[in-house]
Amino acid sequence: MDSRRYRRLRWLAFGLGATAFVLAFFHRLAPGAIVTDLRATFGASATALGFIAAFYFYPYAAMQLPSGVLADSIGPRRLFTAGSIVAGVGSILFAFAPSVGWLLAARALVGLGVAVAFVSVLKLIASWYSEREFGTWVGVLMLLGNLGGVLATVPLAWITQYVSWREVFAVAGGLSLVLALCIWLWVRDDPRDAGLPSGASAAVPTHAGWWDGVVRVATNRDTWPGFVMHLGMIGSYLTFAGLWAVPYLTDGLGLSRAAATLHVTMMILGLAFGSFAVGTLSDRMGRRLPLLRALALLYLLSWLPWILGWQLPLAASLASAALMGIGISGASLAWALAKELNPPALAGTATSLVNTAGFLGTALFQPMIGWVLDRAGARISLDDYRVAAAVLAGLALSGVIAAFLIRETRCRNAYVEPAPRAA
Repeated sequence: MDSRRYRRLRWLAFGLGATAFVLAFFHRLAPGAIVTDLRATFGASATALGFIAAFYFYPYAAMQLPSGVLADSIGPRRLFTAGSIVAGVGSILFAFAPSVGWLLAARALVGLGVAVAFVSVLKLIASWYSEREFGTWVGVLMLLGNLGGVLATVPLAWITQYVSWREVFAVAGGLSLVLALCIWLWVRDDPRDAGLPSGASAAVPTHAGWWDGVVRVATNRDTWPGFVMHLGMIGSYLTFAGLWAVPYLTDGLGLSRAAATLHVTMMILGLAFGSFAVGTLSDRMGRRLPLLRALALLYLLSWLPWILGWQLPLAASLASAALMGIGISGASLAWALAKELNPPALAGTATSLVNTAGFLGTALFQPMIGWVLDRAGARISLDDYRVAAAVLAGLALSGVIAAFLIRETRCRNAYVEPAPRAA
């Protein structure tokens, strides 16, 4: 094997895929930092703001399963290229949107385009890296992606003091189009596509057809606890960090916009470094569930200050936000578990089905929380935000319960073919 060429192509596949994932995270969390600008420009209500943020997640959630099927069939290179083009067009449309209706359409296009990023990178990792490296590289991916989310907090709030939010999204759209060209030119789906021998994780049997693969994953009872866990945990986290944390802190607790976005930054950094550490440590331990369950309980406890409306000193408040991010990082192991609890050839389909849940939850929860807050009238108080936080904590609890129903894999494929039914 030409090991130098293999390493170079492997890094190109991961690096360009991770860059697309960084942009996906930026778009995911950006509305929280520009919520004041959107209110001022369009006169948007809380419910409207919830829908603006959520319209990213509707096509994102809807595309997760098709993305997995397409990644397993046509390959991540073609999927990535098309997705980056659509995301770029959507971001540019968002930059020049004349009304809330156009903002919704633009967010939907962005969500549709970036929806393929995560599953495509997971498929590339499964093709170019060994099974015992999978959790580690998913952790690296989450670290980099969440750093992209950090760009949508304090840096975005700061830069919009000097340039228009419209210019920021126009530049982001241009970057997506450039990225599409680079992926098409340089990424290869599998070592065999570059004339190189496949690694162990890439040499998997093909499945009979896309529908057969979907049915096999969907009828596997081991798939669904991870799905429910992501629905409750990831859905509640992204709803809060992606939109409502900043209004809670500014309107409810009276913090400045800079201080509020710094809290979201700490949540994202906790998730970023927590995911990296969890993936690496899990691979070294050879176990998934002890870390996943302990961190799920930490995430649930992290809602307590928000439910009670504690006005903590700044350092303690930031530490509390970071703990929420660290707690939710355990959910990143659900993708490895989905891959390890399903047939190897269906890694893309399995991870995409589980990944759907968090974004489906966010798409439902963001406007729901907007509706809860709008019931308070024109003046939303701290008590109203506390009620909203309690609703999200209840949703998080359902995900934590599901985390205790997942089966351990010991970091290897543990799929067992179901016994044939008697005639």
